[in-house]
Amino acid sequence: MKAVLLRTSDRLLPSSSHTYGPLPTLLVVLTFVTGVVDAVSYLGLGRVFVANMTGNVIFFAFSLSGAKTLSLWASALAIGAFMAGAWGEARIAGSPDDTVRRFRMIVGVQALLVSGAAVTAAALGHHSTGAIALLIILLGCGMGLQNAVVRRLAVPDLTTTVLTLTVTGLASDRPGRPTIRRLTSIAAMLCGALCGGALTLHAGIAWALLLALILLLTVAATASTPTERNLA
Repeated sequence: MKAVLLRTSDRLLPSSSHTYGPLPTLLVVLTFVTGVVDAVSYLGLGRVFVANMTGNVIFFAFSLSGAKTLSLWASALAIGAFMAGAWGEARIAGSPDDTVRRFRMIVGVQALLVSGAAVTAAALGHHSTGAIALLIILLGCGMGLQNAVVRRLAVPDLTTTVLTLTVTGLASDRPGRPTIRRLTSIAAMLCGALCGGALTLHAGIAWALLLALILLLTVAATASTPTERNLA
């Protein structure tokens, strides 16, 4: 398994296994998770994102302008939860020099938050204002944590939550190795949103969150392999 991850990382980013270990491949999995979780939030929690803050800022503005189909408080809460998660990343992960351990810890905390969201959805549903607010807080904090630690890693073209620059680079740069990373990232987000949307609409958001939880636990476990080098 480890060898497969390392080979895949080298295909995405040549010679990256010596610097990043399997992290490039794991970031693709996190991009898939982002698609799943944003499908849950948008389709199940009333047109709000927990990973895409650009969308929430726009939704907030639309709500202020009088759009009745959007929730002012939900957009504001999602932005606040995301910022709280990003703020917490630097304070719960320990030494910034041990990047692999930091990444593993943050993904583990995110998995804990997603598990709390899955239990909330199963127990309380997602129609009451209180349940929606709690789900937004749990998922938004988790995505803020993820975005902050991935930003710290700074692996090219693998941001896991934002695709605008990825699409720009895909269109404006000449085809090459970065093209593979960008297409992979876009495909991962697309497939994650497709799976998350299908589960949310046809099985319930608890099942979509269970899928995200399983993937997060897999990423956290795989990132703990002892051969990975730290990114000081």
